[in-house]
Amino acid sequence: MTVWSARRSRRTEDVPSRRSAASGATPLPDASLPATTDWLVRGKDGRLTAYAPVEGAVLRWTEQHPGGPGWTGPETIPAPGIDPHLSIAQGADGYVHLVALRRTRLADGTPATDVVFALQYQSGLAVRDWAVVGNPYPNDPELAGRIGPPAAVVDSEGSLHVFVRNVGGGICGRASVPSGKWNKWADLKGSGITGPIRASITSEGLMELVAPTEDHVLRWTQETKGVKFVRAEDVPARAEAGSLSSERTGPGRLTHYWHDAEDGTVRAWRPSDKAPSALGSGAGTGPVALLRTAVDGHDCTIMARRDAATGRPALAAYPTEDEALGATWTLTGEPCAGAPALAVDGRGRVVMAAFGTDGTLRVARQKPEPGLALEAWQRV
Repeated sequence: MTVWSARRSRRTEDVPSRRSAASGATPLPDASLPATTDWLVRGKDGRLTAYAPVEGAVLRWTEQHPGGPGWTGPETIPAPGIDPHLSIAQGADGYVHLVALRRTRLADGTPATDVVFALQYQSGLAVRDWAVVGNPYPNDPELAGRIGPPAAVVDSEGSLHVFVRNVGGGICGRASVPSGKWNKWADLKGSGITGPIRASITSEGLMELVAPTEDHVLRWTQETKGVKFVRAEDVPARAEAGSLSSERTGPGRLTHYWHDAEDGTVRAWRPSDKAPSALGSGAGTGPVALLRTAVDGHDCTIMARRDAATGRPALAAYPTEDEALGATWTLTGEPCAGAPALAVDGRGRVVMAAFGTDGTLRVARQKPEPGLALEAWQRV
């Protein structure tokens, strides 16, 4: 499926070239931390919200009306001590969970590292105070300081689950319960994890975890809802650390995507596949943003990534679960930082968003015509 786009960007307002939490502007993503693609979220009211973690805060932009074009923000959500890396999880109720690692010091100077989360009930409204989930090593601050960035998912009952890479290279997880309390940390085992964990949930409410190692991708699944995770078949592939993403592509099915560690091309795999499928040519960086939606009445999976050669966002699409047809990547817009994100707005249009190398939020929407052509990029 061919994708067309407009490269030109146009300003909706004057913005500073570099931004800080104090001034209400946006600094560039921290290149030392893995990029994410879940930072663009559609609320229950149909409005999109974009989030950007910065030193000491999370910045938030919200559409003024479903489908735009106007936005409010950036608003500053205080987040002292958090690493500028967010895992964002949304449940069926529309509530948005912001999950991060917070590094602080106790009164006696001892370092403290904890998973924390903040909850947003509705688009544009206040975010609740950050709550502490803790860490798998409450009695050893040195070990706690070595855990990896959290991955988060909300289950079909609305409970938040968080997962971190532990010091042994495996996974530890903790789940909330409907009463608001938290279960104990569970050691899910595993070893050799080299990058961020990806947590997802199927249409049937079963959660799945994937994590990269040097020569394969580890998987954990649930056989039924509410039961413990079990180790599942590993994916026979070398995935670039920090590039895993997943999408629901069928009843009870997830397809996992990544950039190949050798040539940087996008690969896709699900348990029914004998081997991963390549989707298009050319190398990308970071995770692949994914969106399953209808294009001209056809069930399609839309992908977005940062192109390795140019640094520009790139877009591709193909009929869902028909990887044999391949995909063609089309460059769009100006060079970006981090990884782009995808969503469907309140008017049913595909939206691609990215942060420019000057720190500005940029948005491109699907044109009101057949196909997947994008309008000119707007600087928010």
